[in-house]
Amino acid sequence: MAAFDLQVVAELLALGICAGFLAGLMGIGGGVIQVPVLIAILSRQGVSAAMAVKMAIATSMATIVFTSLSSVRAHHQRGAVRWDVVRGMAPGVVMGGLLAGAGVFALVKGRHLAAFFALFICVAASQILIDRKPAATRELPGRWGLTAVGTTLGLLAGLVGAGGAFIAGPFLVWCNVSMHKVVATSAALGFPVAVAGTAGYLVSGWRLPQALPGAFGYLYLPGLLIVAAASVCTAPLGARAAHAMNVRQLQRRFALAMFALAIYMLHTAFAA
Repeated sequence: MAAFDLQVVAELLALGICAGFLAGLMGIGGGVIQVPVLIAILSRQGVSAAMAVKMAIATSMATIVFTSLSSVRAHHQRGAVRWDVVRGMAPGVVMGGLLAGAGVFALVKGRHLAAFFALFICVAASQILIDRKPAATRELPGRWGLTAVGTTLGLLAGLVGAGGAFIAGPFLVWCNVSMHKVVATSAALGFPVAVAGTAGYLVSGWRLPQALPGAFGYLYLPGLLIVAAASVCTAPLGARAAHAMNVRQLQRRFALAMFALAIYMLHTAFAA
């Protein structure tokens, strides 16, 4: 049993290191790798498949609360965060995240929704990869438009446990925001997404029976603590690497991350 526990701790540490670096590098929150690994860890401990998926999503989202703070601090020091965009989208993000976590998450499978947005992300990533420039006149919408986009972002992020970039990234690129600011602003949006989603999971899961020792509703607390601690340390390293890259390098890596997120969304939706 002790050896197994040490193996789990080692896996969670490795997961946190990778997730934190990706959060800083791409602003994606790390959910793309966290959820599949957490599902495997929880399943090995006897958690049912359906519950393991939901616990992995909720735990992944909770770690983003900590990772995003570390990541955005590093980006903010380089003046790359579009705080006007964050302020415009944050109310909608919170509304959508609470709706997803407290209600929709427990009821909806969301397969068709996930498929639609996975297709949307693939199209956006393809345009980034081939360096197709958006219309020069295209700009960010006004405050109400940003709030509407934020609501969609919060709802979808809450359903699949991903961070801010999987919708915000392609949207910001489409609106002619520069690539380094896309990554930094996506990282900043990860915090309200994660706070709202986690609050919703706590509300919807607090009466659930304990799935295994260390679980609280949908949250797997050992995973949350270990992954968050490791990811907070490596997120600034990812941010530093992002700002060391030229724009085209960052575009290619961001597009590949988007393709991975699309595959992950489909896998998570259908696995649940």
